[in-house]
Amino acid sequence: MNKTCLECGEKIVGREDKKFCSDGCRNAYNNKINKDSTNFMRNINNKLRKNYRILSELNIEGKSKTTRAKLLSKGFDFEFFTNILHTKTGNTYYFLYDQGYMVLDNDFYILVKKDI
Repeated sequence: MNKTCLECGEKIVGREDKKFCSDGCRNAYNNKINKDSTNFMRNINNKLRKNYRILSELNIEGKSKTTRAKLLSKGFDFEFFTNILHTKTGNTYYFLYDQGYMVLDNDFYILVKKDI
């Protein structure tokens, strides 16, 4: 049985379960499959990444405190996060993957990091 590369269509030589003729074709195929399909998705993912970088930069110890002004000055966008956690004590944390924040009084925020 002749198999062909999923990316370029060349004949594949070697193992029976190979799908690509080279690492270059495998990388090109996977990059094509995994790219953001629209500008809308790309823009949202960029905002999520930026918010994550800001929280990571300000929360080196795993738990810290900051102000709303400091987050905004770095370009943090409070509309973009990945999930919300409501605790049994009634607190609400907003997370970007494993980095999170909770609103405190007087425009202060507590920054936390989930252990994963």
